[in-house]
Amino acid sequence: MDVTVFPSRVGGTARAPPSKSYTHRAILAAGYADGATVEDPLLSADTRATGRAVDLLGGAVEEDGTDALAVEGFGGKPAVPADVIDCVNSGTTMRLVTATAALADGTTVLTGDGSLRSRPQGPLLEAITDLGGEAASTRANGQAPLVVTGPIDGGRVAIPGDVSSQYVTALLMAGAVTDEGVEIVLETPLKSAPYVEITLELLADFGIDAGATDEGFSVEGSQRYAPEGGTYAVPGDFSSISYLVAAGALAGEDVVVTGARPSAQGDVAILEIVERMGADLEWDREAGTVEVSAAALEGVEVAVADTPDLLPTIAVLGAVADGETRIVDAEHVRYKETDRVSAMVEELGRMGVETTERRDALTVHGGDSRLRGATVDGRGDHRIVMALAVAALVADGPTTIRGAEHVDVSFPEFFDVLAALGVDLGRE
Repeated sequence: MDVTVFPSRVGGTARAPPSKSYTHRAILAAGYADGATVEDPLLSADTRATGRAVDLLGGAVEEDGTDALAVEGFGGKPAVPADVIDCVNSGTTMRLVTATAALADGTTVLTGDGSLRSRPQGPLLEAITDLGGEAASTRANGQAPLVVTGPIDGGRVAIPGDVSSQYVTALLMAGAVTDEGVEIVLETPLKSAPYVEITLELLADFGIDAGATDEGFSVEGSQRYAPEGGTYAVPGDFSSISYLVAAGALAGEDVVVTGARPSAQGDVAILEIVERMGADLEWDREAGTVEVSAAALEGVEVAVADTPDLLPTIAVLGAVADGETRIVDAEHVRYKETDRVSAMVEELGRMGVETTERRDALTVHGGDSRLRGATVDGRGDHRIVMALAVAALVADGPTTIRGAEHVDVSFPEFFDVLAALGVDLGRE
């Protein structure tokens, strides 16, 4: 699908979608349990991939049409799947489920689309092998398709912290139902640390004792997943909120975003970043509302070591801000659905934005740029699509975004929400 966005002012109220990160973990945690109800989940292409994986591992995930998922769990003992687990484009699904598969008494095969088959899984495969399982890449390059044979009993394992925090999450979630538990030693500093905080918060809500240690993280074994009252409610998603807040900061007339209650999500940092750049913003934490209006923006320096998903949003804000916006500690952002650093350089470049790219940094020269409408490519990446749509609001002329359907991964109603806020757009 192609979407053309015309320059527009935005105003009104928009509700943020539920968190994709929490939904993935909640579906799988309910699978580890005897069963649970997941309330207010994000139903998207990615989270449905996790649901299908739970089905194949011996559970059952049912969409009951009432903004909830009824999950029948496998009680901490996943079955050997009767088919290959296709994670499609969801890196979170693949990493979390790879560790789950290592608990099964047999062999599991996991694959995904072309993009997912290019993403690094090697450290997780090595960790599973060190814990007594067998795990390998069929192409011997640390990338999917993956073949995993269990069961693992738990133990002590060392992994790098600067490739993906999802390795830690996967091992903690699986480790809780091993006999011995899992102790994780980080060989390098942890990137995207707030995502592990999300995991620890959710595990606690499911009755699992896990936490940080001097060397990394650990989880005791032989635990039982069981959320209080048999239900878990998913909070709003600050990664998705970032696009609505950025739209308000660039083109807003009293935009109100609801569903923004505090949680462990690192991407809540977008509110501080936008405010630091000069937008008129107010966050009512108790009510979970953010009010934002456009103002003249100034360039800033932002480190995204813990918030990689914010890079596209910050780059767009920087394109309009006066002066330079430097985004640093960004090398790991290259290993997402696409290389988001290069993608934003190239696509914003089509729109007239001057940038300087380094391996671990992106500088956006807002003072030397003037956004103009263009035809751009979403790169099969939901976050690139949404960021470019926000940029289009203040471009000179219409912008056509190719592959816009990929917003289904995390924010399926994104363009409907923009239209409700007053954005002039067309779909083909």
